[in-house]
Amino acid sequence: MDPLISTDDLTTALQGQAPPTLLDVRWSLLGPPGREAYAAGHLPGAVFVDLDAELAAEPGPAGRHPLPEPTDLEAVLRRAGVRADRPVVVYDADNGSAAARAWWLLRWAGHREVAVLDGGFAAWVAEDRPTTAERPRPVEGDFRVRAGSMPVIDADGAARLAREGTLLDARAPERYRGDVEPMDPRAGHVPGALNAPFAAHVTDSGRWRSAHELAEHFAALGVDGGGPIGAYCGSGVTACSVLLALEHAGVTDPQRPAALYAGSWSNWSADPDRPAATGEEVG
Repeated sequence: MDPLISTDDLTTALQGQAPPTLLDVRWSLLGPPGREAYAAGHLPGAVFVDLDAELAAEPGPAGRHPLPEPTDLEAVLRRAGVRADRPVVVYDADNGSAAARAWWLLRWAGHREVAVLDGGFAAWVAEDRPTTAERPRPVEGDFRVRAGSMPVIDADGAARLAREGTLLDARAPERYRGDVEPMDPRAGHVPGALNAPFAAHVTDSGRWRSAHELAEHFAALGVDGGGPIGAYCGSGVTACSVLLALEHAGVTDPQRPAALYAGSWSNWSADPDRPAATGEEVG
């Protein structure tokens, strides 16, 4: 299953005999809460899932968005109506960066049919497709979480990958360089990591670039899928956008996926013994 689905294809799928489960995961690092946007209007049948409270554990030494406990995630997904035998489509406001976190978590949990809506809620509304403020009451799902179905690395693994493979930093260039750091204890990046800003994966409208364009983008960074690849960001959210882009581009695939450094910079920078590189050079 391609990690992206168009508005046309989703409309067709929703009219089928076994429509996909829809999850609304609108979220912004600086707010306002996505639940407010959901209450104002969402795709018919979509269930809101809170990225901060339900797709992550409590912030702490492991980072600002640690992976949730498998039992907690399973309860969330079942309440949202997720079934093992039915596809899941997730969407956010527009650029897919938050939806990619849900996409990756479902894949990590063992679900095989998950896609992100290309262009998100903004694309859906721009095409005058139906929305509603009515909250559905989904039948409880039966999905069983099988944690570990996607690779995860810790800080030591990220340090090795930056030297022995390819580690991609999904943050904006100014955070990668260490010019600014609005969220975490120290500025800079993991020594050896390459900057691959998640914003480069989409157009100004929030639609994802084509597989060909993304393949060229990663090739220009020196990423061709010839060795192990991993990604990180500030807290393990937008890095999932890199992982999705790599798969959409054909650089990786479900049989050889890239790894997520789930703690990301919020975990790395909190350890004073971990070095931080700054500037344009990888370090």
